[in-house]
Amino acid sequence: MEEIKRCMLDIKRIMDYTVGVIDANGIIVASTDSALEGSEDLSIRAVQKSQDTVTSNSERTYLNYYNGDKLQFTLFIQLLEPCAKTYIELVAQCLKVALKDRDTDNERAAFLKNILLENELPGDIPLKAREFKMPYSMDRVVFLVRVPRSESSESLYILQNMFPETDTQHTFAMDEETIVMVMKIEDEYSEFVEVKSKTIMDNLNAESMTRVKIGIGMPATKLRDIAKSYRDAMLALRVGGIFEKDKCVMRYDKLGLGRLIYQLPPTLCNMFLSEVFADGAYELLDQETIQTISKFFENNLNGSETSRKLFVHRNTLVYRLDKVQKITGLDLRSFDDAVLFKLAAMVRTYLEKQDSSANPTNTVW
Repeated sequence: MEEIKRCMLDIKRIMDYTVGVIDANGIIVASTDSALEGSEDLSIRAVQKSQDTVTSNSERTYLNYYNGDKLQFTLFIQLLEPCAKTYIELVAQCLKVALKDRDTDNERAAFLKNILLENELPGDIPLKAREFKMPYSMDRVVFLVRVPRSESSESLYILQNMFPETDTQHTFAMDEETIVMVMKIEDEYSEFVEVKSKTIMDNLNAESMTRVKIGIGMPATKLRDIAKSYRDAMLALRVGGIFEKDKCVMRYDKLGLGRLIYQLPPTLCNMFLSEVFADGAYELLDQETIQTISKFFENNLNGSETSRKLFVHRNTLVYRLDKVQKITGLDLRSFDDAVLFKLAAMVRTYLEKQDSSANPTNTVW
C-alpha cells in the first residue's frame, strides 16, 4: 500500500487530474486528492463486473487492474474526455513499475536480513549479490534506528524517501521498532557517520518524532561482513542505553569502558564493587554530591571549571570532594582514585540495569 500511495504522490506532481485506486470493497485507498481516501465509490460494482477493461460513468473513467487473471484493484481518473483512456493506462503502467520495484526491493531486503542474521551461507552471498546487482566488495556500515512502535511506519517512509534504494544503499524494517540502514561509506568513516546520523536525527525530529536512538557499527569491507557491523550497532544501542542514556547516537567505536564492563560476568562485577565501596558507602552520597562528582568528571578533574559550571565557590567544591573522600575513602582529585571511582560507578550502573532487566516492573521504551 505504501508503494501505491507513493506512486499517487508522484503522479500528482505531473498530472492535474484527480486519480485514485479503489479496492475490491469499493473504498478509495489512495488518491492524488487525499480528501477522497477512505470514501466509497458507489459505481465500483458495475465497473468491476464489466467485461471492458476501461469503462466510465457520468464523472469518472475506470480501469480494472489485473494480476494474472485476478482483479487486484480499480483505477479511476476524474475525466471523461477521449484522452482519459490514455491517461488512465499511463497511470496503470506507472503503478505496475512501482509494484514490480517493490517486489524486487522486498526480495533484496529479505536477502540482506538473512545476511545480518547469518542465515545465508557465506558461499552463496557473492552469487546472490551478483543476481541483485549489489557490489560484493565495498566499504559499508550498518545504522540501526530505534523508534517507538507507534511511529515506525512513518519513520520508515521518511528514511526511505531520504535515502532511496540503490545498489549501495538500503533501508528496511528489521522489526516493529528497528529500522536498518546499510550504507556505502563515501568519505572518512568518522566524518561520514557523524554527518549521516545528524541528517537522520534532524529529519525525524522535524517530523515530531521523539525518542529516536541510533546505533552505528564498524565498517565492513565485504557484503558478508555487514553481519558483524549489525552486531556492533546492536551492542552500541544496548551499552549506550546503560551508560549514555542521554545520548541519541551511539557508536560502537566510542563505547569506551562501557563495552568492556558489559562483557564482564555479574559475579566479577559484584566482587570488584565490594572491594571499592564499603557496604552502603555509595548510598550515603546525596544527589547534590553525585551531581558534583559528575560535573567534576565532565570537566576533566578541573576544580576551577567545575566550580564555575556549578555556580558554587571553589571552597564549596573542596568541601564536597572532602565529603566524598570521607565516605568512600577515594580522593577524586587524585587521578588513580578518580579512575577507580568512575569505573566502580559504571559497574554499579551496569548491575542495576541487569537487576531491572531480570525483574522488570515498568517497561520504558
